[in-house]
Amino acid sequence: MSYHPLANVHPEAKIGNNVIIEPFATIKANVVIGDNSWIGPNAVIWEGARIGKNVKIFPGASISAVPQDLKFAGEETETFIGDNTVIREFVTISKGTSDKYKTIVGSDCLLMAYVHIAHDCTVGNHCILANTVQVAGHVTIEDWAIIGGASALHQFVKVGSHVMISGGSLVRKDVPPYTKAAREPLTYAGVNTVGLRRRGFSAEKIGEIQEVYRYIFLKGLNNSKALDLVENELPSSTERDYIVSFIRTSERGVMKGFSANTAAFE
Repeated sequence: MSYHPLANVHPEAKIGNNVIIEPFATIKANVVIGDNSWIGPNAVIWEGARIGKNVKIFPGASISAVPQDLKFAGEETETFIGDNTVIREFVTISKGTSDKYKTIVGSDCLLMAYVHIAHDCTVGNHCILANTVQVAGHVTIEDWAIIGGASALHQFVKVGSHVMISGGSLVRKDVPPYTKAAREPLTYAGVNTVGLRRRGFSAEKIGEIQEVYRYIFLKGLNNSKALDLVENELPSSTERDYIVSFIRTSERGVMKGFSANTAAFE
């Protein structure tokens, strides 16, 4: 461990090997920081933070702060940050409340400057949240999702894996996996074919996903009818079943389907 004499590190914090803590950073008690991590100047790591290995936290970030939730009564909760995640300047992440007792950001994520992640959220692995994305409490963002800059996610929203959300979006409804989302109100804008190809999905598999979403978003059917037809007429696969399960279990409902305004995205 190497920390500057002007850093404020609580003696009860558990700091791994080869961790660098820059001047004026503050590390509170009941904090764990994994090997080879870097904590930039003026960052504050509050109690309950569990930081993985090779994490980079840039100046001014605040990790595991008390939730901005009036129901929080001082219960002991935590914040987990996975290995290899990069947290840029002035990112704020709140610890959990008595709902889940934890806030989670996965491994290999990039949280750009001024991102806010509220209490009891779960962010998967390999996610990118661009500058000033604001995530309200109890939100779930699954693996490989990309959220465009200045987007705002309503509390309890769920974003599926491999989703791409356009910058400046207001995300009030759930966004099913493998899709692009854009416009106001947020609307299906096609399958995220570029992202899927980059992650090794074959042309055949992408075609299967597109066929599922033709039933759900392009045929003018309600979700219940569309999902019944998908299950009856399209062969079962991991991707098909994931999409069906995601939409059937959605508590907030999913984003709007295809319209003439989204034709340019398809």
